[in-house]
Amino acid sequence: MIKRMIIMLMVVGLILGGIFYFISFKGRMIKEFMAAQGIPVQTVSTITATSMEWSPKLEAIGNLQAVQGTNVSAEVSGIVAAIYFQQGDNVKQGAPLLQLRAADDKAKLAALNASAQLARVTYNRNLEQYRVEAVSKQTLDMDKANLDVALANSAQQQAVVDKKLVRAPFSGRLGVRLVDVGQFLEAGAPIANLQALDTIYVDFYLPQQALATLKVGLPVRLTTDAYPQQEFTGTISVINPKIDLTTRNVLVRASLNNPKHQLLPGMYAVVTIASGQAQNRVTLPRTAITFNSFGATVFRVEDGGKDGQGKPTLLVKQHFVTTGETRGDQIAILKGVDEGDIIVTSGQIKLRNGSPVVVDNSIKPSDDPAPQPIDQ
Repeated sequence: MIKRMIIMLMVVGLILGGIFYFISFKGRMIKEFMAAQGIPVQTVSTITATSMEWSPKLEAIGNLQAVQGTNVSAEVSGIVAAIYFQQGDNVKQGAPLLQLRAADDKAKLAALNASAQLARVTYNRNLEQYRVEAVSKQTLDMDKANLDVALANSAQQQAVVDKKLVRAPFSGRLGVRLVDVGQFLEAGAPIANLQALDTIYVDFYLPQQALATLKVGLPVRLTTDAYPQQEFTGTISVINPKIDLTTRNVLVRASLNNPKHQLLPGMYAVVTIASGQAQNRVTLPRTAITFNSFGATVFRVEDGGKDGQGKPTLLVKQHFVTTGETRGDQIAILKGVDEGDIIVTSGQIKLRNGSPVVVDNSIKPSDDPAPQPIDQ
């Protein structure tokens, strides 16, 4: 039994040893094969770094507002007797828009005017008699008080009658009519929207760091998707004297002439402000930059000499860069890349220092400073 057990253990040991030797041999052969293959060649796209004039600018999303805009309404309630405007009319300040029924008020006004006229006649007659000492000073004072009360009552009723005729508070364009003839109109109910469009405001927020370059009168450029091929110009008119405590942004308002009434209140637009003198900057597509927790890097393509068959090779080296402002698909490089350097623009995820590469620029990332979205 002992001899059999020893023979069995020896057989098992030989089998296990063979297995371990085969696994070790297999791993060694795979390692030697991979070493013989070398680092695989990766396909990348590249761009030659160039310098161009770069104008520092600030961009923000703004909201358009009219210089004057309101919902026109009546101060008093009543039945609509007449409407004097058409929807979409351009009206002048003071133009009549709507008449409320006012027959009763005008009749009352006529009665009060008659009372005021009688009080005036009485006062004038007693004034003449007072001069010849026919009446007392007390009687004359009472007549004067009665005349003042009558005139005040008449003026008050005249104001009520005037309020029954609604006029345009300022010049502008009217919107949709919201009332009809014969309708009972509550005091304060909107009649139509009125907007002054010859000049338009654009309100936008900028970070507090921009205050050093902002000043009243600075020119601004405005674009909107309603007119993608057109640019509007204006100037900064107001810089809010208070910073928003939540966002640490400052509210800025610019004024723009709007003679064709193309810009309407409520629209949004992209506002651009030139914030400094133009400078030459080396630029790259944004896709060329790899951002990591330890900084921004690029892969520079360099001459790798010749391979074993005498063919030229290309290698990549990773370099840290200092980036500046962005403009569309471009980013300014302040340090780390020189004009003429060949930089990888796509395929960086599979690269490391010294990786051999082959360049295929049949498809290149966008490098447009002002890209436009493509309608699908």
